[in-house]
Amino acid sequence: MPEKLLRRLEDLNTKGCLWMYILRILKDGPVHAYTLRKQIHERFGFRPGTVTAYRVLYALTSGGFVTKKTEGRRKIYSITEKGKRELAEALTFYRKQAKALS
Repeated sequence: MPEKLLRRLEDLNTKGCLWMYILRILKDGPVHAYTLRKQIHERFGFRPGTVTAYRVLYALTSGGFVTKKTEGRRKIYSITEKGKRELAEALTFYRKQAKALS
């Protein structure tokens, strides 16, 4: 049973919170969606679904956390100041939770 609980925790904090990982990567600079998915796997060790990543990017763009511009056939995504603030708040939340659980 503990293995299942840990796996659920991992899924909830990776795929379930994909927006944080996307914002963290975009904080380092603009990227297109394919590169974004590749970097999530390389940097954070999990693979988000293609459709899921695009849905999250759409929601982040709609919410003003990310901007999108087209360069040729590629769509390039960048984090906004609002996105940077949201990411900082998420990191603060996780730090508080980790401290409370320690």
